[in-house]
Amino acid sequence: MITYKLYQSVKDIPKQPWDDISSNDIFLKTPYLEASSKALPKTISMSYVGVFKDHQLLGVAVVQHVQLYLKDMFRREGASCFKEAIQNFVSKFLKGHILVVGNLTHTGQHGLFFNESLITSSEFLTIIFEAIEEIQKTIKKDYKKTIRLILFKDFFENDPIHKEHMAFKAQKFHKLKVQPNMLMAIKESWLSVQDYLNTMTTKYRARYYRARKKRTNIFIRELDLNTLKKTSSTVYNLYLNVSKNAAFNTFVLPENHFWSLKEHLEDNFKVFGYYFEEDLIGFYSLILNNDCIETYFLGYETNHQHTNQLYLNMLYDMAEYAIKNKFKTVVYARTAMEIKSSVGAKPETMYMYLKYTNPLVNSVLKQVFRFMNPSQQWEERHPFKN
Repeated sequence: MITYKLYQSVKDIPKQPWDDISSNDIFLKTPYLEASSKALPKTISMSYVGVFKDHQLLGVAVVQHVQLYLKDMFRREGASCFKEAIQNFVSKFLKGHILVVGNLTHTGQHGLFFNESLITSSEFLTIIFEAIEEIQKTIKKDYKKTIRLILFKDFFENDPIHKEHMAFKAQKFHKLKVQPNMLMAIKESWLSVQDYLNTMTTKYRARYYRARKKRTNIFIRELDLNTLKKTSSTVYNLYLNVSKNAAFNTFVLPENHFWSLKEHLEDNFKVFGYYFEEDLIGFYSLILNNDCIETYFLGYETNHQHTNQLYLNMLYDMAEYAIKNKFKTVVYARTAMEIKSSVGAKPETMYMYLKYTNPLVNSVLKQVFRFMNPSQQWEERHPFKN
């Protein structure tokens, strides 16, 4: 008989079998789960689902209980009356308590994994639906709150989960297309950064050299755990400089987030600081996920962004790290798509499954989602020859 077990703490998870079955995704393994549990946004709490048959672990799921507030969703000040009216309209549907099967703080499918040789996708999904129902009841009992929205997030177009579209439909979920994930494949022929540059057109190779020239006075070094703790306040403020300018957001990280990840992930979490003279003026972070580099949060001082082209240089540095360390893919995520395409990233379509627990609202969810996820007009760049 296939059953499930809910865990509210990473300490209670059966570590060895859990990490064995999650070996393909660092975001599902206990070191990351432990690190993030100690440094989650204050509006997010966790549940972990183990799916078993005769005490054998067949699959896992990570479910986030998220409390959404208007002040976190829309952070830019000075919006026009019209935009503010739209924001207030959307917030009426979004604010409150939601469940996310996956990771709201990172782009990608990092919420589910199961052994396909031991359990079918239909069986696994049926059990996850049951676990979600229990989580809803627990939240209602303990918090006196009703879950308003349930979300399975970030599936690529070729993900086998889409074979279960009838199961999602039976549960009243909508399949919705979201902004693409920007991925850059590292070619086997790129044995050095020069090989990468040689595949570029003259225009984009010149763009690379111009950007590099603008960072001449910037010193870059990797930040270890002690340095991250000492510079925690500076790193956090740099992160906030970028985060607060996002038009739409669902969380704010706590200050200890970066050094907590470094403490638990060790060499699988990298933070590189950008120094002007003696001052830390920017940083970017990476999570090393098997043969993929997952670009993580970054930050910078606004007054150095244009002068030194910090953001563009960070994108190049991420690509160079992947090339030099023999990774296969750089996951650039879903923001700033045009500039990311200029360094070689390609858009990959992604989907989510959503359900509003109020049947009436759920019937018009796709229309509401258009306000949440407006299509972005952008021009894909093509930096490589041919």
